[in-house]
Amino acid sequence: MNPSVPSQAAQAILTPIPALSDNYIWMVQKNGHALVVDPGESGPVEDLLRNGPTLEAILITHHHGDHVGGVRALQQRTGARVYGPRHENIPALDVALSEGDTVDLPGTGLRFHVLDIPGHTAGHIAYAGLLGLGRSAVFCGDTLFAAGCGRLFEGTPAQMLDSLDKLARLPPDTLVCCAHEYTESNIRWALQVEPGNAALQARAHDAARLRAQGLPTLPSTISLERETNPFLRTGLAGIRAAAGRHAQAPLDTPQQVFAALRQWKNDFR
Repeated sequence: MNPSVPSQAAQAILTPIPALSDNYIWMVQKNGHALVVDPGESGPVEDLLRNGPTLEAILITHHHGDHVGGVRALQQRTGARVYGPRHENIPALDVALSEGDTVDLPGTGLRFHVLDIPGHTAGHIAYAGLLGLGRSAVFCGDTLFAAGCGRLFEGTPAQMLDSLDKLARLPPDTLVCCAHEYTESNIRWALQVEPGNAALQARAHDAARLRAQGLPTLPSTISLERETNPFLRTGLAGIRAAAGRHAQAPLDTPQQVFAALRQWKNDFR
């Protein structure tokens, strides 16, 4: 997949901008305007704005520094409005959001629905919406990763599993725009959980090919995550058995399976 993904016949352009060590700042451009999601630093965004679109909005999923480090500089230099979670401390926040709210951006003509997805942090949110011509995307920060999920810094396994289930119910072709290039490492772990998963094996080859070319492995899709991400497959007997063997304990509920998988991933090297 190319770094810039035309999401609808030259109408909207979705771009993962590399930042810091392994972050992506997502940019969506349309009608000469742009939005960015989780700018951990301002420089890479400013480089694209110099001869390009007008920055209309900055969307924030959660408060961690590698997601908000560039917010103040971008807001001061562009006047863009800052949107973020209602229950977290976000720098320069203009519009506080929680589930049920919508973000309407007249410059790009785009609308996003807000989802509460706690677990990684207590107030983490996601933005889901159409990019045009029926193609949808979700900007999910550090909750859902390609073949993985975020660590539980402020939430519980039950909260995180509920958040992942909420994301998994989005339309199958929804583009998953997460915030880190963790795909190859996550896949290596996922293959320990499901070594016989043919879709996961194919994904490993595809990810290696993209990274060898210096290209992002993202965005993913909800359907691909449902096929290859153990954290979205906790109800399957094979996943439960693998997690139980690793934990050396019986696991009777999806929450217990998730917690065992998360600990396994925490310890994986």
